[in-house]
Amino acid sequence: MSWALSLSLACAALAVEAAFGYPPALYRRIGHPVTWIGALITASEARINRVTDSPWLSRVKGLASLLFWLAVTVLVTGTVTWICGASPWLFPVLVLLAASLPAQRSLYEHVAAVADALEGDGLEAARKAVGQIVGRRTDALDTAGIARAAIESLAENFSDGIVAPAFWLGVGGLTGGVLYKAINTADSMIGHRTKRYEYFGWASARLDDLVNLPASRLAALFLILAALFDGWALARNALGAILRDAGHHRSPNAGWPEAAMAGALGLKLAGPRLYEEGLVDDAFMGDGRRDAAAHDIRYALKLMRRACFIQFMLLAGLALWISLRG
Repeated sequence: MSWALSLSLACAALAVEAAFGYPPALYRRIGHPVTWIGALITASEARINRVTDSPWLSRVKGLASLLFWLAVTVLVTGTVTWICGASPWLFPVLVLLAASLPAQRSLYEHVAAVADALEGDGLEAARKAVGQIVGRRTDALDTAGIARAAIESLAENFSDGIVAPAFWLGVGGLTGGVLYKAINTADSMIGHRTKRYEYFGWASARLDDLVNLPASRLAALFLILAALFDGWALARNALGAILRDAGHHRSPNAGWPEAAMAGALGLKLAGPRLYEEGLVDDAFMGDGRRDAAAHDIRYALKLMRRACFIQFMLLAGLALWISLRG
């Protein structure tokens, strides 16, 4: 698949997913590419991973398993791309498959549900809503903590749930996009520092950091440009927060979009957070206020929508430019 066609596929996938999302009825009937990849990972990990293995052996097994999962992904998606590439009439099939990868619509709806709950349904409903999108404990979160958690999740998932799939679709077509999802899914399932996965999931976690690196920087840039619509000051605040704080986040990537969002909103995000396994003492992103509220979530969603549009226009412009040059 040519680069111009890959970029066109990414644009079409973003447009279709933004308009329709992934139909719940289809999910109930056949699942989702992430669930298929997850099933493969679960089945093979249970067979090969042993907590009694030495750290060296566990890392070797984890790397071999990761390479196997990626090889299956390349084989399946490469075959589908080859079949659909035989006729321009089958290009819509590729678009529909690619549209399952980004999560613009579902991310917006899940985060907006937190704002809705804060505004009308009460604290417990808001805790339940935010618990759908964050991994931390929510039972002790107050209104400000819930709002911050929703905004942090929005920023991070804008990067790895929207920008990254679009980026890798544009770079490598359907195979590139699904490969990214396979890596991201492996990291989310086994890339944890637990007794079972600390060494076995090492390769998946490191590769996920690598493939998310370009998207996290692009996500931050898109958020800066989105803030620019409301004035130079907000965009400057977002850039300043990135330069000052992004490198101090415990994740090499999440700090970029979180700092950009914090600076644009005038908030202080991240910091110490309570998870089931204990307290995570992370650096703060931004130097603003901590008393976030539902209206801050609404503005963060507005920035995300603008950033998604900027991304779409950039991809469309690149596709057009390459096509005209060819």
